[in-house]
Amino acid sequence: MSTDIVVRRLDAIAEREIRELSDVLIDCVEGGASVSFMWPMSRDKAERFWRQSQASAAKGERAIFAAQEADGSIIGTVQVVWAQAENQPHRADIAKMLVHHRGRRRGVGAALLIAAERYALEQGKTLLVLDTASSDAERLYERQGWQRCGTIPDYALMPDGTPCATVVFFKSLSAVAGGRDAFGMTSDESRTHDKSLRTERSHASADASHIPTSASAPPAI
Repeated sequence: MSTDIVVRRLDAIAEREIRELSDVLIDCVEGGASVSFMWPMSRDKAERFWRQSQASAAKGERAIFAAQEADGSIIGTVQVVWAQAENQPHRADIAKMLVHHRGRRRGVGAALLIAAERYALEQGKTLLVLDTASSDAERLYERQGWQRCGTIPDYALMPDGTPCATVVFFKSLSAVAGGRDAFGMTSDESRTHDKSLRTERSHASADASHIPTSASAPPAI
């Protein structure tokens, strides 16, 4: 299996991509991730979610990113949700960070997160918020400079119905100083990193097989 990973924003989602995104979602839910869905996780339910997400993206309410292998197959995804209250135009949420078990320990989660953060900053967002029910994801977010707010017990259910807590994180993207961007890179470093975004596996050993966020976000968008 190729180790080359490309992250891109999906301007439109083709039927093949709906199927592959559904594969990722089903894999994560069947693996026990708390990402709004309960067992049994049917393909119909997964595809309905992605069609709803596609419609929401078409309205400008969110951006959807996909991590793809060299053959174009999707092994991970994340969303940036723009739709916030009118007094929070600077804020967005990171949601549905999902990585297929094939992407385990390959830096896929980190690459998706970096792409989402950068795009949010390009769109004028300076504050990002997420929640997660995964300890593996917590470590990823902390490595990427996210700040832990706290834990809410019994916040949602695992797919088997077991209550689970969620941990809330935030990241400020507004600290741009000294010629460096919000990710601590100079423009030259940023360009170099963009070329190698398909790798972003320097911390791969700690990546999770699925990295759930937004444990309570409703399936219906």
